[in-house]
Parts: sequence; structure tokens; C-alpha cells
Amino acid sequence: MSLISKCLTSAAIAGAIAAASASVTAPAAAAEQEKCYGVALKGQNDCAAGSHSCAGHSTVDYDGQSFKLVPAGTCTTMETPNGMGSLEPKST
Repeated sequence: MSLISKCLTSAAIAGAIAAASASVTAPAAAAEQEKCYGVALKGQNDCAAGSHSCAGHSTVDYDGQSFKLVPAGTCTTMETPNGMGSLEPKST
């Protein structure tokens, strides 16, 4: 096996290991967060809502239909000018 082939094989193996380890750690990090509605500032929501469907598209602060990912167990303790954070969408 030539030196170039050995290098390419090593790089491919390293890439496969990196991809596998990333896929293992990503779900664990996501499990430690929860969707919290009504706490995101304008343009800082993580996704979804009545008038839009993408991250960063909220046009008002504390939109009850937009969520932000927060550490698990903290949502309902977050106080905003419109009340507490919610695990479910809030009517606006």
C-alpha cells in the first residue's frame, strides 16, 4: 500500500470516527433542553410559530407562539414582562 493510500485510509477512518462520535453526543445534548414558549426576544426564537416557521423569524419579544430551547427544567421558572415561560404555546 502506498503512502498516499495509507494517508487517505487514515483520514477516512478518522472522519468516520468523528462522525460517529458526533451523532452519539448530539442526542444527549438535545435531551437536556426543552422548548420554552414566550421567552424569546424578537429574532432570537429557535423555531416555529403561528405567523412563521423558522428560527430567528419572530417579529415581537416574548411571542407566546415562538419557542427558545432552554436547559431542561428551567422554562416555567423564567419570568418575562408577559408572565412565565410555558412548555406549551401561549395565546397572544
